[in-house]
Amino acid sequence: MSKSAILSSSIAKKWWMSLTGLFLCLFLVGHLLGNLQLVFITGEEGQRAFNEYAYFMTHNPLIKVMSYITYFSILFHAVDGILLTIQNKKARPIKYAYNKPSANSSTPARYMAILGSAILIFIIMHMSNFWAVMHFDEGMPLHTKEIVAPGSQPQNLYLTTTGNYLPVDQVDIKNRTELHAKGVDIKIGEAYKDLHSVTVAFFGHDKSKQGVPANQMALLAVILYTLSMAVLGFHLWHGFASAFQTLGVNHKKWNKGISNFGKAFAVLIPLAFAIIPIMIFLNK
Repeated sequence: MSKSAILSSSIAKKWWMSLTGLFLCLFLVGHLLGNLQLVFITGEEGQRAFNEYAYFMTHNPLIKVMSYITYFSILFHAVDGILLTIQNKKARPIKYAYNKPSANSSTPARYMAILGSAILIFIIMHMSNFWAVMHFDEGMPLHTKEIVAPGSQPQNLYLTTTGNYLPVDQVDIKNRTELHAKGVDIKIGEAYKDLHSVTVAFFGHDKSKQGVPANQMALLAVILYTLSMAVLGFHLWHGFASAFQTLGVNHKKWNKGISNFGKAFAVLIPLAFAIIPIMIFLNK
C-alpha cells in the first residue's frame, strides 16, 4: 500500500485521531493542575505561584516544544475529524431505509463531529482571551506588589524572575518585561507577566457594583466556559474509550476498566475546569 493511501484511508485517520486525542487528554490533565492554583492558592501567594507557573510554561525549552506539539495535535485532530466525517458521508451518501442510530450508538458518538467543532471554536476564543494576550498584547500588566511603610506613601514594586523586587518609579520597561534602570539603558531585571490578574479580571466581578457591564460580561464568560466544558465532557465520554479500541487495545479483561475510567475522566476533568471560573466569579 502506498504512503498516500495509508494517509488517506479512514483507518489511518481514525488511528491518528486516537493518538492525538489521547495526547490531548494528557495535556488537559497538565493544564488543569496548573489552573487549579487559581483557586487553591489565594491572595498574593496565589498570584505569585500562578505567574511563576505561567513564566515557566513559556520559557522552559522542553515545555515550549511540548506546546508546539499540542498546537499541532489540536489542529490535526480537528482537521482529521472533519475529513473523516466527510469521507464517511461520501462512503454512504444514501441513508438506509430503516435507520435507528440510538439502537447502535450513544448520543455523544453520533455527534462527535459537532461536539469537536464546538470545542475547536471554544479553544480559538480561549486562546484569543488568554494565550494571545499573554504573548502579544502590549498592555499586558506586570506582576506588582504594593507595600506601605509606616509614615510613608504606598509604593509599588515589580517582582523579578530572580525573586527580587524593584520600585516601579525607578525603572523603565523595555521589550514588555525587561526592567532597566530609569534613564539608563542597563537591564537590571525581568518582570513576570501578571496572567493571574488578567484571568481573575476576566471571570471575576465586583460585588459592590452589581449590574455593571463588566460584571455582566464576567457572568457571560463563566456561563459560556461552563457550557464548553459540558460539551468537552460529552466529547470525551465516547472518545476516550473509542481511542483505545481504535488502537487495538481491545480485550474483555480491560474493556470495562477502560470504559469506566474514560467515563470518570469525561466527568471529572471538565467539571474541575468548570469549577475554576465559577469560584473566581463567586469569590472576587
